[in-house]
Amino acid sequence: MNKPIVAIVGRPNVGKSTLFNKIAGSRISIVEDTPGVTRDRIYADCEWTGRQFTLIDTGGIEPYSSDIIVSQMRRQAQLAIDTADVIVVLVDGREGLTASDYEVANMIRKSNSPVVLAVNKIENKELEKNIYEFYNLGLGDPMSISAEQSLGLGDFLDQVVDSFPKSDASLEEDTRLKIAVLGKPNVGKSTLVNKLLGEERVIVSDIPGTTRDAIDSSFKYYGEDYVIIDTAGLRRKNKIYDDIERYSILRSITAVERADVCLIMVDANDGVSEQDTKIAGLAHNRGKAAIIVVNKWDDVSKDNASMKKFEKDIRDKLVFMSYAPILFISAKTGQRLSKIMETVLLVSNEHSKRITTGTLNEVVGEAVLMNQPPSDHGRRLKIYYVTQGAVKPPTFIIFVNEKDLMHFSYERFLENQIRNAFGFIGTPIKFIIREKKD
Repeated sequence: MNKPIVAIVGRPNVGKSTLFNKIAGSRISIVEDTPGVTRDRIYADCEWTGRQFTLIDTGGIEPYSSDIIVSQMRRQAQLAIDTADVIVVLVDGREGLTASDYEVANMIRKSNSPVVLAVNKIENKELEKNIYEFYNLGLGDPMSISAEQSLGLGDFLDQVVDSFPKSDASLEEDTRLKIAVLGKPNVGKSTLVNKLLGEERVIVSDIPGTTRDAIDSSFKYYGEDYVIIDTAGLRRKNKIYDDIERYSILRSITAVERADVCLIMVDANDGVSEQDTKIAGLAHNRGKAAIIVVNKWDDVSKDNASMKKFEKDIRDKLVFMSYAPILFISAKTGQRLSKIMETVLLVSNEHSKRITTGTLNEVVGEAVLMNQPPSDHGRRLKIYYVTQGAVKPPTFIIFVNEKDLMHFSYERFLENQIRNAFGFIGTPIKFIIREKKD
């Protein structure tokens, strides 16, 4: 059985993200005093008294607002409510009951899931009396908590896990393939994610920077389970004006850390920018399998040579990522989207590929005969043998006489020979140079 899902909902600025972070045990969701900061559902795997569950933080519900972003946040919260096994309704004990709280309660009543009503910001006994007016919501007994000061959270979490569906099997480690979607703001990441998922899971808007948090969504492809991570668009550092943007970038970097495969999205209208290079470098430096996805290809005026010219430009500017396949797509129209998962599985397999030591040394031996190792002041590099030490990324240990003699250009030559022999499409290769005495 899947982990129970717990959704935290409520009007803006009642402390949903603070509560989420306390339960998750880390700063996963953005916390700011600015109402409306949490725009998408944020997921975290949590545990309380041995019971595992998935916690969802939602954007604040503003029933009366006609703002396009706010209305989409409302729809996102409704999606979370519809999928939740337990709904936590959070209200502000300091501010008291509001008309928006009544509207949120009306949304919740349409769900058949158990509800836990938590009155936040109750930091002392004097404020305890404020909880009684929340009986008027008709959502059961209100519980007093202070998310910021961790008051009452134990009893609150006991109530949450007691509300779980009764059959809860032991859960194994999550081994699903994780795909991170990276790129500048407004490159079409959320549109692509929604197309691949077949449902509107993340906010889509032509306003740059709409997705501020990294959002995990699970889906099936030919019967297998996968996770796709839609990340906040990465901006140049000099364009990071506030803490909210800074947290988003940190979250995108951690999304790369968690991912097995990175889709690096480039806008066909803009070409490869300096920021695209930095984003690609994040995946490359962390040894992740990668695919370069050129989006909005339907917007470009083309001739027979357009694709080749664009591909050459990518290879020139992302020279360190020559191993990455390039796909030209339109997330909006669905053009060539079928190629994405096919290529994801290809590079994932290459990322995990292991070569036997004997076969590897045959290829390296032929390479040494073809191109003699470098020398310095009469001392020549000798390669004794090579073995593969790890996968994800493929890591090769080269035993030599003197590692100072290994020039980066010869290392690149050996990498090319290994790639020619074994492929390793879509994955960086790492070399560790050791002297035989080591």
